[in-house]
Amino acid sequence: MRGPRAPLDIWEFFALQRAVIAAFGSILLASVAAAPISAAAADAKAPAKAAAPYKAPRNAFGQPDLTGYWSNATLTPMTRRPQFKDQLNYTPEQVKEMESNAAAEVEEGNEDTDPNAPAEAPKRPANANVRPEFAAAGGDVGGYNRGWLDPGSHVMRVNGEPRTSLITTPNGQPPPRKAGAPPAPRFGGGMGAFDSYETRSLGERCIMSFGRNAGPPMFPNGFYNNNYQIFQTADSVLIEVEMIHDLRQVRLNSKHRTDGVRPYMGDSIGWWDGDTLVVETTNIPQNQQFMGAWKDLKVTEKFTRVGKNRLHYAFTVEDPSIWDAPWGGEYEFSPMNGIIYEYACHEGNYALPGILAGARAEEAQKAAEAAKAKSSAPGGATQ
Repeated sequence: MRGPRAPLDIWEFFALQRAVIAAFGSILLASVAAAPISAAAADAKAPAKAAAPYKAPRNAFGQPDLTGYWSNATLTPMTRRPQFKDQLNYTPEQVKEMESNAAAEVEEGNEDTDPNAPAEAPKRPANANVRPEFAAAGGDVGGYNRGWLDPGSHVMRVNGEPRTSLITTPNGQPPPRKAGAPPAPRFGGGMGAFDSYETRSLGERCIMSFGRNAGPPMFPNGFYNNNYQIFQTADSVLIEVEMIHDLRQVRLNSKHRTDGVRPYMGDSIGWWDGDTLVVETTNIPQNQQFMGAWKDLKVTEKFTRVGKNRLHYAFTVEDPSIWDAPWGGEYEFSPMNGIIYEYACHEGNYALPGILAGARAEEAQKAAEAAKAKSSAPGGATQ
C-alpha cells in the first residue's frame, strides 16, 4: 500500500501546467480544423438560399414609394440601330466602346473653343456611334457644342442587361404598319412650316418638350434635361417633367373623361397592381401623336421600384388603326444627381417672332423678284 504523495514543488507544478495546456491545445486545434469540413458538408446538404426580392418602402398612404428625382438619360437609343439586328443586349466589348466614346466626347466638348473659328462639326472618335438625333440636329443642336449637352454617358441596363434599344420588339423597331395607315412622321416634322406660330412645333413654342420626355410613352430626348420628379398623394400621382416644366397628373382609381377633350399628355388614370403602378392613357391630342397614332391610341405604362436606385418602366402601345397588335418596350430610371430647377423656356421667346418675320421677309423678296422678272419679260408691264 502506497503512502501519501509528497506535495509538488514549484517546478513540478509548472511542468504539469504546461502539459495540461498542451493537451487542451491539441484538442482545440483538432476541433477547429474539422469545423470547416463539417460546415461545408452541412451547406452542401442545405438548399441554397435565393436573395430575397426587393420590397419597395411604403409611404404614409401605404403605397409603394416611387417618389424622388429620377433620370432616363442614356446612350441606348429608342429604336435599335440596324447593325445590331435582333441583338437585345450589347456585348461587354460594345458597352466599353460606347461608354469610352461618350467619355471622350465630353472631354473634347469641354475644350476651349475659338469664338472666331468657322462653324464645323464637333470632333468625334472615328469609331464613335453617332446618334441619329445628333446627326439630325447637325451634331450640336444648332450651336451648342458637346459641353452644353447631357444626353447620358452610360448604356441603359434592365435587370443588369445592357440593352441595344428601349423598344423590345424582336428587331428593336416599331412593327409594320397596317395597309392604309398613314406613314409615320419624319423626325423634326414641321420644320418647314412658317405660316403661323400654330404650325411651329410644341417644343419650339415652349409648350411641351421636343422628343417625348413627357409622353406617354416617356423617352429621353437625346440631348439634355431628361429629368423627373415623382410625387404621390392618396388619390393621384404627379410626374414633374423638367423639359419643359410639364406636370403630368395620373388620377388613381378613376375613369377616363368622356367629354371629348384631349389635354396635353392625354387623359391618364392609374391603379396599383401589387407593387406596380399601372397607368392607362387615352385622349391624346393630335399634336402629340406617337409615330402617327393619336385618335385611337392607348398607352399602358407600368412603374415598379425594383431596387433602392432602380425604377423599372415598361410601356405598351395600342392603336388598331395603325398596328395589328400591341407592342412596347422597357428601361430603368436611375436616381438624378441633384434636384430639378426651373426650366425657363416660355412662348414669348425671341426666336419665334424672328423665324416668322424672316419667313415674311423672304416671301416679300421672292414676290419682288417675281414682279421684276415679269415686268422685264417681253410683253410685260412697262417701267
